[in-house]
Amino acid sequence: MTSNTVVHFCSKPDYEIPSTAHRASTASNAASSAETEMSSPGMHKETKQQWASPSVQSDSPADFEIIGIWFGYILTGLSWFIVAITFPFSMCFCLKVVKEYERVVIFRLGRLMPGVARGPGLVFIMPCIDTYRKIDLRVVSYAVPPQEILSKDSVTVSVDAVVYFRTSDPIAAVNNVDDAIYSTKLLAQTTLRNALGMKTLTEMLCEREAIAQLTETILDEGTEHWGIKVERVEVKDIRLPQQLTRAMAAEAEAAREARAKVVAAEGEMKASRALKEAADVLADSPVAIQLRHLQALSSIAAEHNSTIVFPVPIDLFGSFMKKDK
Repeated sequence: MTSNTVVHFCSKPDYEIPSTAHRASTASNAASSAETEMSSPGMHKETKQQWASPSVQSDSPADFEIIGIWFGYILTGLSWFIVAITFPFSMCFCLKVVKEYERVVIFRLGRLMPGVARGPGLVFIMPCIDTYRKIDLRVVSYAVPPQEILSKDSVTVSVDAVVYFRTSDPIAAVNNVDDAIYSTKLLAQTTLRNALGMKTLTEMLCEREAIAQLTETILDEGTEHWGIKVERVEVKDIRLPQQLTRAMAAEAEAAREARAKVVAAEGEMKASRALKEAADVLADSPVAIQLRHLQALSSIAAEHNSTIVFPVPIDLFGSFMKKDK
């Protein structure tokens, strides 16, 4: 079986092979059209949604805060429900007795309850969601242990004091510092050392009240934001080294002996002046000499001695001595 095949030879083909310049122009046109489509808002949004992954999207802190508030409402409702179904036994756990000198700071789900500290009297505490701390408002006396202090004139002394303070703001004492009482005690030690370090030994010994007042002022300013009020500071004792104590004692003893000698010399001077004046008076008046002689005889007779010596003036024997000659 024979088939006839007809082949047509065309002088020019129906299609043309694109040249390099044509391919470059086509690529540039496609890129410009893609940029135009990407610049449009709709296309930009679709592209962002296409490339955005759900795993990188995160909620804002405000959303978490709102969720936490709703969970807080739910937990509060559950707590009230527990109190209601266990009433009146739940009152044994919910009611707290606060004494006159105490205050209670309440936290609900970690947040401070609005208002001032509760107390005195009965305070209601929600089970499971409320935590509280009792704060004592009474004055605390703290004996500062002996502090080795180097004075301004390079003398080492040991000083101990007593600090009286109290809690004036319970909320600040709980929120602003971990342990207000312990922190105040530590600050009292350092404040006392700093205040005394600026004084000489003589100022320490003579200006105790001024040093105590300065320490109280500095300590009160440092503990104000902790809710602590410093009532009083007293310096108990200032102990000196033994060598310095002996030296000061010797110096004081020498000063006392010098003053005693001065006083004795002044007394002798005054006595000699008085005796000289008395001798001058007696020399001018013979009658006064006779009266003085009689006073001496009366004083001798008053002693009741078995032997009495009468002083006789030499003038009485003058005539007898002349006759013998």
